[in-house]
Amino acid sequence: MLKWAIVFAVVALIAGALGFGGIAGAAAGVAKILFFLFAVGFVIFLALGVMAGRKITGN
Repeated sequence: MLKWAIVFAVVALIAGALGFGGIAGAAAGVAKILFFLFAVGFVIFLALGVMAGRKITGN
């Protein structure tokens, strides 16, 4: 998911540099959504990993 966010961000930068404002705005919006979904998923899986690690070690 992070890979696609980066791809859309690059597309937005290139489109913006070439003067395609509508496409650049849309690509930037998609990149933002994908990045925040990635960040939320990362935090959730990080918390699950910490909790699982505590159960395995017994702390």
